Amino acid sequence: MSITLLARKQVQALTPYQSARRIGGHGHIWLNANEAADSGEYQLDCSRLNRYPECQPPHVVNAYAAYAGVSAEQLLVTRGGDEGIELLIRTFCEPGQDNIVICSPTYGMYAISAETNGVGIIDVPLNNQRQPDFDGIIAKLNNTKIVFLCSPNNPTGDLVDSTGLRRLLDAAKGRALVVVDEAYIEFCPEFTQADLLDDYPQLVLIRTLSKAFGLAGLRCGFTIANPEVIGLLLKVIPPYPIPEPVAQIAAQALSDTGLATMRARVADINQLKVTLTEQLRQHPQVQEVFAPNGNYVLVRFSQGAALFARMAKAGIILRDFASRPGLADCIRITIGTQTEMDAVLDVLQQEQ
Repeated sequence: MSITLLARKQVQALTPYQSARRIGGHGHIWLNANEAADSGEYQLDCSRLNRYPECQPPHVVNAYAAYAGVSAEQLLVTRGGDEGIELLIRTFCEPGQDNIVICSPTYGMYAISAETNGVGIIDVPLNNQRQPDFDGIIAKLNNTKIVFLCSPNNPTGDLVDSTGLRRLLDAAKGRALVVVDEAYIEFCPEFTQADLLDDYPQLVLIRTLSKAFGLAGLRCGFTIANPEVIGLLLKVIPPYPIPEPVAQIAAQALSDTGLATMRARVADINQLKVTLTEQLRQHPQVQEVFAPNGNYVLVRFSQGAALFARMAKAGIILRDFASRPGLADCIRITIGTQTEMDAVLDVLQQEQ
């Protein structure tokens, strides 16, 4: 008998999330995972590695709470934003009974985490303006425990409309959580929904050090929510989620010096993004440049597959989204260095 048959049926049928690293590729310019071009330098004190780490290291919690403008009681440190997503589903959704709502096209881990935990998925696709269909979502709340929204949305880059979000939050009161994934919010911080937290205890935000802080390899994220929500998540999170080296580096990244480094990186990326976007919009092979609010741009080309292959041949690894509904011929380009952006434009200028 195959060992596979011993696994849960949901796992047997599951298609794993195809992360950029899992897809892989061969090249020397990696612009497929929305990673920063640098990480900065950090120091490690190894004197406590013989001890188990604290579940929620206070120096990290307090530093991020101060940065985000919330209280420490509203914060949970997790292994990347992905663990926060997983914990919310495991804490609030009954397997085989409850559902989550997603708004495709969007980040794939919401659905993967739900599938893994035997939780149903209701897809209410984005509307023609690439906004959540708030009426459609509200109509599904009787069968829903969590609504996942991504702002800026990965991969389209669009921001959630605040008026529609407030209407959804009013409708979800006492019925469901509304989770706004703000993994890329540092690139447009004026659009955070953090100011709604005090008025809406059903609102949850997901944050990370992976993008603007340049620490994707650290796997450090944050869930920001009402203290009651945080208390419930603490019942489910493993006892030692944040390794000591992770806590040390995270605290350094959240220091005054670390924050200044992050903001300088964001300014550089945003400027490169503006320049790249302007050049792409003038190119005859480009049909559409989507909302440039993250550290990436999604671009619809006249012949996306051919362009993707040309980039790969030149050693430039991008992310192809052509298989997603409504994203035919669309390719996502991470904003890298000036040299890397020039390489992308050079290939684009070549004859097909």
